[in-house]
Amino acid sequence: MKIAPFIRAVVAHNRKSNSRIEHILVHTGQHYDDKMSKSFFEALDIPDADINLGVGSGTHAEQVGHTMMEFEKVLRTEKPDWVVVVGDVNATLACSVTAKKEWVRCCHIEAGLRSGDMTMPEEINRLVTDRLSDLLLTPDELSSDNLRKEGIPEERIKFVGNIMIDTLEAQLGKAEQLSMDKIVRENTLPEQSLSPSLFSIANASFAVMTMHRPSNVDQKEVLEPILDFLINDVAQNMPLFWPMHPRARKKIEDFDLWQRALDCPNLILMHPLGYHQLLRLNMDARIMLTDSGGLQEECCVLGTPCLTLRWNTERPVTLKEHGGASVLVGNDVKLIRKEYQKTLVQKRRPVRPKLWDGKTAGRCLEAILATSTC
Repeated sequence: MKIAPFIRAVVAHNRKSNSRIEHILVHTGQHYDDKMSKSFFEALDIPDADINLGVGSGTHAEQVGHTMMEFEKVLRTEKPDWVVVVGDVNATLACSVTAKKEWVRCCHIEAGLRSGDMTMPEEINRLVTDRLSDLLLTPDELSSDNLRKEGIPEERIKFVGNIMIDTLEAQLGKAEQLSMDKIVRENTLPEQSLSPSLFSIANASFAVMTMHRPSNVDQKEVLEPILDFLINDVAQNMPLFWPMHPRARKKIEDFDLWQRALDCPNLILMHPLGYHQLLRLNMDARIMLTDSGGLQEECCVLGTPCLTLRWNTERPVTLKEHGGASVLVGNDVKLIRKEYQKTLVQKRRPVRPKLWDGKTAGRCLEAILATSTC
């Protein structure tokens, strides 16, 4: 979702400029499941990767180590002028370290995000990648300030906006054309029987839920109260659509809570959804409950009231105190319930932070080209 608009910007540059950019798309293979990789390539019209490192699953150390070993071979063969990394996954860290060791300039798109939570592997990835990268492209001014406070020289920081919103803008029309009824029919888990009325919800109020982080799903004493809240509070007010992350489903089954979830008629358990399907739900949702950073950003632009099931966020620009649509509620059910009741009476209020305009990828490329001539 972050690389698709950047590739389009490169292609657009090559169509109208005499200075052609050669680019090689490297897929580390970290997201090896079709739902997490192939379907996104197809849905977002991303060309097939030129090189697939085939890293696959493993511990954090295994993924980082294997990626560095394989990516080193790529750099020594291809000898690029720049390595561009996005986001905060293990591949981002591994490729930035490898680029630095091979004396290849590195650009980090989505730099400067900070949660302050050093227990999150993503926070380690962000800190190391930003320390090593030669060009830091930030999604918001809070992120730029984070880098300045860490002593990053001003000439390495460039505020360009949020590249995820480029994808949102490019795909809204496609998502709008999807049938809500069809999404529900085709993705609801087969073991759950639904009321026929749930297939006609185009103009009804409904909630959407996503949850996958270990802090929310790995302990029964945390997960069970959240599930009870969903059943006894949210599902009593409106249908609640829950695309289930494999980790969340496994833990619910392990903790003998699965039947309880299935027996709630207004709690609709679904297969993991594709990008456009989940975007379609978010466009009309009365409320979003999530521990996903990307959905926080979507909710901000779409105006969907969002309860973020985390105690901190690397995207504070999306929070209400900064003008956004999200509230941090952690996994404390009392706080979740309190903020949920407040949210029920709120109207949708779309907000666009500065430079979240769908044109970030072009600015990213311009910044790289400008730095290349320095």
